[in-house]
Amino acid sequence: MFFTYLRRELRRRRKAALVVASGLALGIALVIVVNSVSSGMNQAQDKVLQSLYGLGTDMTVTKAAEAPKSGETGRPRFEFGAKDDGEEQSSDRVMVQGFQTLASSTVAKVAGQKGVADSVGGLSLQVMKVSGEFKRGQFKQGQSGGATRQGGPGGSGGQPQGQVEGGGASFDVNSYSVYGTDVAKQGLGPLTSSKVTKGRTFKTSEADAKVAVADTSYAKEKKLALGGTVKIKGVKYKLIGIATPDSGDAAANLYVPLKQAQTLAGAKNKITTVYVKATDSQQISAVKATIQKNISGTTVTTSADLADTVSGSLSTASDLAANVGKWLSIAVLVAAFLVAGLLTSSAVSRRVREFGTLKALGWKSGRVTRQVVGEAVVNGLVGGALGIAVGLAGAYAVTAISPTLTAELGSGAGGGARGGGMAMGGPGMRQSAGKTLDIALSAPVSATTITLAVGLAVAGGLIAGAFGGWRASRLRPADALRRVE
Repeated sequence: MFFTYLRRELRRRRKAALVVASGLALGIALVIVVNSVSSGMNQAQDKVLQSLYGLGTDMTVTKAAEAPKSGETGRPRFEFGAKDDGEEQSSDRVMVQGFQTLASSTVAKVAGQKGVADSVGGLSLQVMKVSGEFKRGQFKQGQSGGATRQGGPGGSGGQPQGQVEGGGASFDVNSYSVYGTDVAKQGLGPLTSSKVTKGRTFKTSEADAKVAVADTSYAKEKKLALGGTVKIKGVKYKLIGIATPDSGDAAANLYVPLKQAQTLAGAKNKITTVYVKATDSQQISAVKATIQKNISGTTVTTSADLADTVSGSLSTASDLAANVGKWLSIAVLVAAFLVAGLLTSSAVSRRVREFGTLKALGWKSGRVTRQVVGEAVVNGLVGGALGIAVGLAGAYAVTAISPTLTAELGSGAGGGARGGGMAMGGPGMRQSAGKTLDIALSAPVSATTITLAVGLAVAGGLIAGAFGGWRASRLRPADALRRVE
């Protein structure tokens, strides 16, 4: 009887039911789109962080910044000896990124802290090579030939008239980044943000071998071939692999075994960064505090800290989705629920004679209320189905368009493990202005979002039914008789 009456009443009031369902559908669709876009923002931000830290890295440990010692400028010094005119000269400088290093033993100390699942050290280097040649200028006499000019009051000691023309110097500066990776632990660190697409990665037996993996863009720029050699500070390294970053730019131009990087920089048993993976992603803040407390002189940077340095359109869009989008969704949902409730209550007012007659025939108030609530819940489910369809269409449209968002990373982001250019200034070398990445936005819809939409549809129906059911329960058979003409 319940379902028969329900089906008949919904069929009779199709337009009113469609209005209620459409209002709920609008709110639910907006929630789906906002949630899917927010999820896409999080994925985009994860790509940015992964391009800096590497897959699976939760935080980095670096040495706390120190003031330069007296007499230190922090600027590389290039010296050239006297050579024949026009002979090319070159000078290489291998510098530790940021000039701050930790002892290699720090990795073991970090690994021993509570909440740390794994850790690995790395050494980030910047190589600058200056090459070119000097040319002497040519002295040319003036038009007066051998004539002299008076040198003083006595008129003696004259000099031939003339000038030096031509000459000068022409030098090129080639700057690139090198990352020393621990070949025994390649599951953490910046190299994991790239995939070796040609050749192979390092073997555990190559801890001190003269082998290298090159970033695909750098290899193309310098025309490096797999199996060939690349020279770093006069040392030849065999190119065993070409790595392509999963997103954004590569962590470094070249990757070499950690011991080789230490040798190149003259930094034996030194590292610049410890990459850390926590046992529980929910306890990262606690692990950070533990490391800072127990290992003095270090700076711990988590992915959350790094996310705060991300600016540009990605950050702006993320803020809009998280704040404006969230509150807009809530406002629309509240409005949709209220409108659905009011419309249901209004429909009950127009059905006074019907419900009063049913009560006169023996229907109890609870049965009438259940009938009204049942109709409202069905309207809510219909609205939920429409909302899910519209929301999925909206999310698909965002993914199909794939708008490009720009992520600008603050200077020094990533704990000094980044490659790229160097800038002069201040007490020493520092990373140049932040790195810029272009990320294509997608809007994935998860099962959780669909479940949320269904829950909202049922909740909307129940709220609307509560309005109408409360109104229907107050009706009496006498109210129906007063409506009879």
